[in-house]
Amino acid sequence: MPSRNFDPPKIAYSIREAVQATSLSRGTIYNHIAAGRLTAHKIGGRTLIPADALHALITGEAA
Repeated sequence: MPSRNFDPPKIAYSIREAVQATSLSRGTIYNHIAAGRLTAHKIGGRTLIPADALHALITGEAA
């Protein structure tokens, strides 16, 4: 029986992943973070964007 890989749903995206997922530029992502329209958290040396915040920005629900 073939094994199936189970990838859990993403709960956060790196900047690079957010760029790939949304087709927005890196600068645009950072502009939304700076303007407070996109929540981001610095953890160690990485900036992570919660998946729900990214979805809210794309669907127009972000403040």
